[in-house]
Amino acid sequence: MRLAVVDPKKCKPKRCSLECVKYCPKVRTGAEAIVVNDIAVISEELCVGCGICVKKCPFNAISIVNLPERLEGREVHRYGKNGFVLYNLPIPKKGHVVGLLGANGTGKTTAVRILSGQLKPNLGKEEASWEEIFDRFAGTELLDYLKALADGKIRTAVKPQYIEVIPKVYKGKAIDLLKKADETGRVDEYISKLGLENSVRKDISELSGGELQRIAIAACLSKDADFYFLDEITSYLDIYQRIAAANAVRDIAKKKPVLIVEHDIAILDLLADLIHISYGEPGVYGIITNPKGVRVGINQYLRGYLPEENVQIRDKPIEFDMFQPRESECEKVLAEYPPFTKTYPGFKLEASGGDVKIGEVLGVVGANATGKSTFVKVLAGVEKDDEERVKLELKVSYKPQYVKADSSAKVIDFLRSVNPAVETSYYKTEFVKPLGIDKIADKRLSELSGGELQRVAIVACLLRDADLYLLDEPSAHLDVEQRTEAARIIRRFAMNMEKSVLVVDHDIYLIDMISDRLLVFEGEPGRRGRASRPMGMREGMNRFLSKLGITFRRDEETKRPRINKPDSRLDREQKAKGEYYYYF
Repeated sequence: MRLAVVDPKKCKPKRCSLECVKYCPKVRTGAEAIVVNDIAVISEELCVGCGICVKKCPFNAISIVNLPERLEGREVHRYGKNGFVLYNLPIPKKGHVVGLLGANGTGKTTAVRILSGQLKPNLGKEEASWEEIFDRFAGTELLDYLKALADGKIRTAVKPQYIEVIPKVYKGKAIDLLKKADETGRVDEYISKLGLENSVRKDISELSGGELQRIAIAACLSKDADFYFLDEITSYLDIYQRIAAANAVRDIAKKKPVLIVEHDIAILDLLADLIHISYGEPGVYGIITNPKGVRVGINQYLRGYLPEENVQIRDKPIEFDMFQPRESECEKVLAEYPPFTKTYPGFKLEASGGDVKIGEVLGVVGANATGKSTFVKVLAGVEKDDEERVKLELKVSYKPQYVKADSSAKVIDFLRSVNPAVETSYYKTEFVKPLGIDKIADKRLSELSGGELQRVAIVACLLRDADLYLLDEPSAHLDVEQRTEAARIIRRFAMNMEKSVLVVDHDIYLIDMISDRLLVFEGEPGRRGRASRPMGMREGMNRFLSKLGITFRRDEETKRPRINKPDSRLDREQKAKGEYYYYF
């Protein structure tokens, strides 16, 4: 079964020589295998799968893939002729949290839109009747669900992926939005559980990304719905807030089914009862598997092989260093800094003295609003400490937490303006191709999704000439594979280029994979913060996790971090020994 997909945003017939038509062997025989109107239209019936049009297209707008015949007639939805195709759907289960894990662009959000009633599936045609849809799902667990959805008997509540749009569609106080959404009388309970007491007094336009995320979660869970769909609940949240959000979702799942799309595997592992994996070629097609046990499903995804489906979804497995915690092998010191304080109205940061080493990645963990960004600004000389003791005069390249597209320039032009060397073979091999920047090079910054913009921002940060590189939450909006690739790139950059890198992130997996040493921030968010000295991974993670009250173990198969179930035997044993981090 052959699939031909043309990206309408990339296909530009007026700017090319119609290479797809010119070189197609079927067209040369007189067959109308490719017809060009506003964009190229490819006949999948006539296409022989030679791949010439794919290679010749100057804008990389065409994808031709061969799929197993067993998928023929199993399409759930297709976005028009030569558009993205989704196969299969996840199954909501009453009283359970069902997770959906997979690469961006493989149909997870489309599946959520279908199950929430926002999108009627067309079964790969222009349009499908509900009777045809029922026939397609006859004999499956989804049949009754879809019938109830068609009859309007199912009320759904959806937490969207990109919460940044909320201020564009709603004006006013946060509390007014939540009161308007509240249909269960539990909104005050969620305000308390999610730590929103101060945030709800603010105007929506004044909220940070983390506050907007928790407002969106509270609004979704306050709806009186039959099914709840939450698309990425962890972006912009610190680890404390992620655990609180997970607990709130678990609570509602005791009575109602919940489907969650999430890339933070530690939280997904803690939260979900079952898991579906979505795989395929991003932007071309996506296939959703049958449900699997959480541990089994996550491990299969990380290994890149799905035994039940007999499918290899990745060339190589995502691996974790089994010899953690590693001690830094970096000895050259970039800079030493003394103990200092920095005071603002209503907030004070106290930092212990320490050093930053050349060639190391220094992980930074702690709650939001405890002074992490302030600490870096003082090191960089952007801000002066209270006694002006810190005088490092470092040149800093900074990727902020909230990435915005401030221009409509093309991606490649923007990166060239940062550093023309981006087009050399080294940067193409090390940065551009691994993060898929080559596939979006001709897109304009204003057209990029959150994940695409994040990847461009990471590359731009590392391209600049600096002494110290700070990346604030580089994992936001990235899928698991992209996070792993970003971690590898940042770590290789630090070692190969002998640069010092600070990474602030709340994804424990990424911090675990990337860091040589750890800086731990504690205190009362928004009022006072304390920065520890840089310390080894075991000491730092034990200190951090003890404040959080959770313990970690390694998965026996993949060696990935796993959060122990609260109050389990291993959880109690590790806490008693004071070993919160990878007890052996």
